Amino acid sequence: MRAIVCEQIDQLRLVEQEEPVLQPGTAVVRIRRIGICGTDLHAYKGNQPFFSYPRVLGHELAGIVEQADDPAGNIRPGDQVSIIPYMHCGVCIACRYGKTNCCTAMQVLGVHIDGGMREKIVVPVTHLLVVSGLTLDQAAVLEPLSIGAHAVRRSELREGETVLVIGSGPIGLGVMAFAKHRGARVIAMDIQEERLAFCRKWARVDETVNALQGAKERLAELTDGEFPTVVFDATGNARSMTDAFGLVAHGGKLVYVGLVKADLTFNDPEFHKREMTLMGSRNATIEDFAAVQEALRSGSIDVDSFITHRSSFSEMISRYDSWLRPESKVIKAMVEL
Repeated sequence: MRAIVCEQIDQLRLVEQEEPVLQPGTAVVRIRRIGICGTDLHAYKGNQPFFSYPRVLGHELAGIVEQADDPAGNIRPGDQVSIIPYMHCGVCIACRYGKTNCCTAMQVLGVHIDGGMREKIVVPVTHLLVVSGLTLDQAAVLEPLSIGAHAVRRSELREGETVLVIGSGPIGLGVMAFAKHRGARVIAMDIQEERLAFCRKWARVDETVNALQGAKERLAELTDGEFPTVVFDATGNARSMTDAFGLVAHGGKLVYVGLVKADLTFNDPEFHKREMTLMGSRNATIEDFAAVQEALRSGSIDVDSFITHRSSFSEMISRYDSWLRPESKVIKAMVEL
C-alpha cells in the first residue's frame, strides 16, 4: 500500500506500508480524496504546533468503506464516507461536556497520529459519516468547512450583526459562508486583492477591506465608527491576531480560529474598556459536520469553485512546493486517488 510521509521539514517521500488490519469497532476505508490543509503545509514547513516527524499527513478525507466491524450496523462495505479526524478520549472533562473538539487527550489524524495520505486507513466507526448524497469532493471538504461552521456557532452570532473575518484561506472562507448563512453582514479582510475578489464571488461577503490600506479607518467608515461586533481571525499570523484586538466593537467578541506557534499579548485597559470576549475555536463537533452536510445538500455552498487545484496521488509530491507559492493562487488543493 502506498503512503506519503513527511519525514522532516521540506521533505515528503512516497513509501510502501502494510495493509491496514480491521479491528473491532473499526472500518477499513479506501481513500479517494485528500484535501490539502494549511495544517499540512505548516507541518511541511516546520510551523505546526503539537507536531512531530515523521508523519503521514492528511485529515480532510473522503473514501469508500472496504471492511467494517460496526456493532450498530450503521457502517457497511461500499458506503461512501467522510472521516471525522479528531480522535477524542470520550472520558475527559471536555468530552463529558460535549466538547469533543478540544479533548484533553486529542489525537488528530495527520497531526498527532498518522493521517490519511495513503491508499487505505483504518478508522473507528464512530468517526465515519455516511455521505452517499454528496460527491467525493464535497465529502472531503466537509471537515474544513465544519471548522468555520463551529467558529460561527461558538460565537453565538445573531442575524443582523456586522462581523469581520480576517484571512481568506479555506477556513476563513468557511467562516464567511456560515456567517452569511446566519444572516450577518460580513466584511472580509486580507492583504491580497485577488483573494478579496474571491470572497465577494464565492462567499458573497458584503464588504472587503485591504489590511495594508488603512484598514482600521475603513472599518470605522463601514460601521459608523462602531466596529464589528464579532471579529474572527483565521490568519494564524501573530501580528494580525494581536492587531485584531483594536478592531472589535465595545461589548464585542474576538474569535481566534487560526493557530500560531507563538505567544500573544494585548493591552489590558483596552480589553477591559470594551468588555471584550476573547475566544479560541478549535476543530469541530458532530453538530457542525451535520450543519455543513445540510448546507452542501441544499446547494448553498459551491465546492467546485472552492477547489482550485488538483493532483493525482503519484504527482502530489512534485506539485506540493508550488502550492505554497502565492502566485499559484491556491484556495483548496485536492488529491485524487
